[in-house]
Amino acid sequence: MPSPYNLDLHNSCTDCTVRFERLFCNMSSNSVNALETLKFTGVYPKGSLLFVEGEMPRGIFILCSGRTKLTTSSSEGKTLIVKIAEPGEVLGVSATILGKAYEVSAETIEPAQLNFIKRDDFLKFLNTNAEACMHTAQQLSEKYHAAQREIRSLGLSQTTSEKLAKLLLDWCDAGGEETDRGVRLKVLLTHEEIAQMIGTTRETVTRLLSDFKRKKIIDVKGSSVFILGKETLENMVSV
Repeated sequence: MPSPYNLDLHNSCTDCTVRFERLFCNMSSNSVNALETLKFTGVYPKGSLLFVEGEMPRGIFILCSGRTKLTTSSSEGKTLIVKIAEPGEVLGVSATILGKAYEVSAETIEPAQLNFIKRDDFLKFLNTNAEACMHTAQQLSEKYHAAQREIRSLGLSQTTSEKLAKLLLDWCDAGGEETDRGVRLKVLLTHEEIAQMIGTTRETVTRLLSDFKRKKIIDVKGSSVFILGKETLENMVSV
């Protein structure tokens, strides 16, 4: 049955044509077949909460398609987006392994397909499968290094415009499409959500994006942002 959200569905991990490109999913057929018996596949609309910061882990989610934002909040209600998860990432794995509360909330920012594996089943899978343990460790290590890069970027950047420039450059590297007009980015985040990623206000993001557009550093067409002056952005980033 086709997806109501125009997703390219992968109903079977064994038949998935892109799993070899993904850090966790690129396992041997035996490991993937074992994983297949444990998962529950679901398609989620935009804005679906997968888990909430502070709740005890029920298990892990493997993001097959679509994207998910991971957020943390202060007691005063201020929200910070700590990461945009891409297909192939495993969500909630550290909390699931430790048996401690989720440290972030996870919410889809576009229609997404995910595989859910219960905590007990996932822990048994790791205990009996060395390959799965290694791939999980690799994913956790990658998340650690990404967190260190983000801390360095946010902590050492001198201005908000520098932080925004760094964010746009990171998006270029992660999934930018080269076109005749410049690097095309598909940006599904609101100005408020972009502000939550760089620790500022919506008004500041709106002002900076307008300034970048006026200076012909970027151009915006609907959900597409074209980077016209990538070198200018690079010159703005000092860390």
